[in-house]
Amino acid sequence: MQNRTHTCGELRLSDAGKQVKISGWMENVRVVSANLAFVVVRDFYGTTQVVAETEDMVNTFKAITKESTISVEGAVRERDSKTDKMATGDIEIVPAKVEVLGRCQHSELPFQINRSREADEAQRLKYRYLDLRNPAVKKNIILRCNVVAALRKSMTKHGFLEITTPILTASSPEGARDYLVPARNHPGKFYALPQAPQQFKQLLMTSGFDRYFQIAPCFRDEDARADRSPGEFYQLDMEMAFAGQEDPQLRLTFDTNLRWRDTQLDLCMGDWGAPILQGEDILMELKLPEACPLWLTHALTEVGAFPTSFSKYGTCYKEHILKKEALFSA
Repeated sequence: MQNRTHTCGELRLSDAGKQVKISGWMENVRVVSANLAFVVVRDFYGTTQVVAETEDMVNTFKAITKESTISVEGAVRERDSKTDKMATGDIEIVPAKVEVLGRCQHSELPFQINRSREADEAQRLKYRYLDLRNPAVKKNIILRCNVVAALRKSMTKHGFLEITTPILTASSPEGARDYLVPARNHPGKFYALPQAPQQFKQLLMTSGFDRYFQIAPCFRDEDARADRSPGEFYQLDMEMAFAGQEDPQLRLTFDTNLRWRDTQLDLCMGDWGAPILQGEDILMELKLPEACPLWLTHALTEVGAFPTSFSKYGTCYKEHILKKEALFSA
């Protein structure tokens, strides 16, 4: 049997009259009377309103704790009072069957899902799986995915090979202390986690690989910085062979669909997926053309993804772009 026929962000007015099945988390229940209740079901894609119109069905929903995972089968109909606050605001589902797939054991949550960004930071990290259910926070994880995909597409287009370098390696002199991992078969000896793939990419160049890149994990035992997470962060790492400082090959243009004046954009991705825009007066200087992708427009306008104090955990991705061009030296 199908777990669902539609997602919670998919149904539209054209689906009225259909028998459907949705699955997701029960976000809220509003009981109006003994035989009328409004329920909001949420999944990755959005939310859908379910209307219980019998006493038995109202009691069924009242017995389910918030954030329990449920499936609802029923008929889609047009809503009397439509709303544009949700993509499915023109319809609602009248349930015929409700099944609890996973019951939330607690009647009270540590914070409201849709207001998790206002909660204490320690609580958010402890209950990260709840924090990530907040659509505003989830959007940042999606942004991170899109940024990485755009970087990979652009680098591959310019002839770069993505090569993953080892994580367990020998210690090498860098700017911070190493993280060490004991070697089980060699007592008293340790592996070191790479602070950067510097030696490996040079090895690749001497091996004849002309252009290399990777979204490289870097491990550095150092204090937090304003633009870097403590311990672990990611960077776009690249190397080119047979290239000089003035070589035109070094000038790579990333099609970001962004325009701005004489200012530099630091698009920083926090290690929890939080976008942070840095730079003086950047929001005043940034100009978005009509062709700007919708996801990037939303990401740039929703800057306050985390509390200010969270920015101390810094950067996972930091890309400096000036006038739509990035100049990299070999």
